[in-house]
Amino acid sequence: MSTSSIQFDRRSFLKVTATTGGGMMLGLSWAASAAEISEAPFMEAMTFNAFVKISPEGVITIMSPNPECGQNIKTAMPMLVAEELDCDWSKVVVEQAGLDSTKYTRQVAGGSGSTPASWKPLRTAGATARQMLISAAAKRWNVSASECSTNMGVVLHTASGKKATYGELATEAAKMEVPKDVPLKAVKDFKIIGQSHKAVDNKKIFTGKQEFGLDFKREGMLIGVVARPPAFGMKIKSVNDSRTKSMPGIKQVIRFGNKVAVLGTSTWEVLKGRERLAIEWEVDTKLESSADHDAKMAELLSKPVEKPQRKDGDALAQFEGAHKIIESKFEAPFLPHAPMEPMNFFADVREDKAELIGPTQNPGSARNAAAQVLGIAPEKVSVMMTRMGGGFGRRLNADFAAEAAEVSKLAKAPVKLMWTREDDMAGGIYRPACHYLYRAALDAQGNVKAIHVRGAGLNVGNPLRENNFPAGALDHFLAEGHNHQSNITTGPWRAPVHNFLAFAEQSFLDEIAEATGKDPVQLRLDWLAKAEKSPVGNVPYKIDRFRNTIELAAKKANWGKAPAGVFQGFSAYFSFNTYVAQVVEVTLEAGQPKIKRMVCAVDCGVVINPEHAINQIEGGLVDGLGHAMFSNMTFKDGAPEQTNYDTYRVIKMGDTPPVEVYFVENELDPTGLGEPALPPLSAALGNAIFKATGIRLRKQPFSLNGLRNV
Repeated sequence: MSTSSIQFDRRSFLKVTATTGGGMMLGLSWAASAAEISEAPFMEAMTFNAFVKISPEGVITIMSPNPECGQNIKTAMPMLVAEELDCDWSKVVVEQAGLDSTKYTRQVAGGSGSTPASWKPLRTAGATARQMLISAAAKRWNVSASECSTNMGVVLHTASGKKATYGELATEAAKMEVPKDVPLKAVKDFKIIGQSHKAVDNKKIFTGKQEFGLDFKREGMLIGVVARPPAFGMKIKSVNDSRTKSMPGIKQVIRFGNKVAVLGTSTWEVLKGRERLAIEWEVDTKLESSADHDAKMAELLSKPVEKPQRKDGDALAQFEGAHKIIESKFEAPFLPHAPMEPMNFFADVREDKAELIGPTQNPGSARNAAAQVLGIAPEKVSVMMTRMGGGFGRRLNADFAAEAAEVSKLAKAPVKLMWTREDDMAGGIYRPACHYLYRAALDAQGNVKAIHVRGAGLNVGNPLRENNFPAGALDHFLAEGHNHQSNITTGPWRAPVHNFLAFAEQSFLDEIAEATGKDPVQLRLDWLAKAEKSPVGNVPYKIDRFRNTIELAAKKANWGKAPAGVFQGFSAYFSFNTYVAQVVEVTLEAGQPKIKRMVCAVDCGVVINPEHAINQIEGGLVDGLGHAMFSNMTFKDGAPEQTNYDTYRVIKMGDTPPVEVYFVENELDPTGLGEPALPPLSAALGNAIFKATGIRLRKQPFSLNGLRNV
């Protein structure tokens, strides 16, 4: 063990014990962990608000209300409370709150919205509790509250030298009147926010004690798996379950809707029981194939829409008189979410209530979906969240939670319903397939007079983000989007729509730069300057923040000054109120591109926990790289042709290049980080590959173009 792995702090102390032969022995004793403290039999803690509890022994418990799926919100949210409470972070215990729409708002892990939505409410909760503690101390000492201050969980009265810990004041403070309009700290005074802190669940995760949904157990519960249609567009014609029911460990076989549940005492037994079901399936609706999808989207891209999503000036007229037209088509496949932990949920449905426990990104949606299928009021359904082994948008849907509730009701027993990897990928909810057509009209001097984008997607709604840059910087801009309904289920996938649209958009901007002889970075800066000086229509992005992020990325990557044999690609993108600019550097090895490094600059306002913020960005970059390079899902006669990791390629540790992350420093309110780093990565990579090889990539995954590992 290296010496750097051993850390001593003020919570460590010498322990004195007697030896059997007399004398004493000195040894190091470690203070209890937060988890151990929370399990200790302390006196009842005083509740100050929905987020803060303080025990007379000084243990501060902070509730984290939002689902934790690896974005480290379970650590970040309590940090906001602790900052304004002015307590000792090392003594804080963090607990996962259950669904409570009365106490909490927006208990959702999605849309990169947890931090922005919680920034002021959670800080206010901490500041309010702090003020109540000060008021209690002032009353006890018969002094003015304005003369008191706090530091590291202690209230101080400097003039008299008196002090009291939060634990000593907790009982009195909880009875004080709740103040209104409490002031919040200035950014310059932060002690906890802006400092790196380890995730509060790290110890449990590293020691295998963290409970994920698949780990949940309850005495007397049944294990269940479900047989679902083998293809989208099929339904059950007949079921013979006699062989399954005769197998050991099988307790019940239940047909519900277009599915059959097999319940038993162990996972192995129910999986083998499901294999013995004799189900005859028949076609219900069209069995779609990828060839059908491609043909339909090609057809849609050839047609105008009835009402454009955005129309500035008259782009089509500019194309009629253009000196040159640049035109490119970009294609993205369906993608599963493919989290490491497949879908699962526990449900215990009684006569007039239901208890749900499991991994969900949207517990409110799970509650409502269960209530609907059970025919009871939502307030009679409780939902507790476990940690998730990945979500990426899949667990925003509530189908698997509602399914567990329905099976529990029919079985009249508590049930943990489990999906296999194949269940998850073959019967899941996918990222929609989308195609885009981009066109630019140039005059004789090489100036861009107009841009026209037309998108088509399957079950995507609006396949565009029509106010994306460079909209607002051009006098003539036209955005048209088509949606086609498919019977293949789709839903949110990390950075919905942005996740591929950014590739198409940012790749096309690189094509414009190449065709006009402009530097890709300077092209963007020039257009931002135009949008600042004479904006056209809606401009939702902040020009200065976008510009600062682009300039920071270019500076840190030494843009345009790479050594010989190193080829750079650039992209910059605004999504979820966060600004991201990226540079990817590649070299050529045996004619194949090899990533040398990825550089990312981000403006997300105040960075709450730098270590976790960097982790989020690195994760987004690696995720974006893996899906751009390898991931592909195709359909034949309604059935996915990839159902496990042997046929669905994901990125591996050896595929991951060095990553550098830089933040634009400011004191603006924080924005989300779970999604914004992913969308532009594939464009920066594609643009770098073009510089290295002259090959322009417009279809994902890139492996279809003969590229191997990068």
